[in-house]
Amino acid sequence: MKIRSSLFAVMLCALPCIQSIAAPVSDEERISVDIRRTTFLVNDIDTSLKLYRDALGLNVIYDQMINSPMENGETRKRRLVLLQANDTFIGALGLLQYIYPEKPQRQEKFDEPVPGDPIMVMNVSDLDTRWKSVEKSPKVAVIEAPHHVEYPRADGGKIAVMVSMIRDPDGYWLEVNQLLDAPAKASD
Repeated sequence: MKIRSSLFAVMLCALPCIQSIAAPVSDEERISVDIRRTTFLVNDIDTSLKLYRDALGLNVIYDQMINSPMENGETRKRRLVLLQANDTFIGALGLLQYIYPEKPQRQEKFDEPVPGDPIMVMNVSDLDTRWKSVEKSPKVAVIEAPHHVEYPRADGGKIAVMVSMIRDPDGYWLEVNQLLDAPAKASD
């Protein structure tokens, strides 16, 4: 089922986190909070890595089993993989798989995002060549193939973006986009 591109894409395109304008804030502007990473709970990290590492090209920077004692004397076992794009401090994606005890799979599924569903937006500079690998990744559902969308600027101009929407193997919503114009500015 095709859905319209989310309002989130418009909002996120307007944020000053686009690579060409990304820069740390000045010491005077800093606040006490940094958003470091989003972690997705997944059923099978190896399947998820085929999308995030192999098709999208994120770099694995951490891959470890984490064991911790449980109250019943057994050992909780989890695997955590951290992936990064272009920044070494923010924007990381975590994939966490509960090996033992396993977590139940979320049952409800919707044809479009609903409150409580995160949408991760990624900008890639080579969507045209990367798309075939993305759509062929195991258990990925293509919601919208790349298509041209123009977002309004405050000055009446447009921001052209190739927009696509997929669901990853665990049902997370991802917009995989490519900017075709100069990125948004705060004045947009």
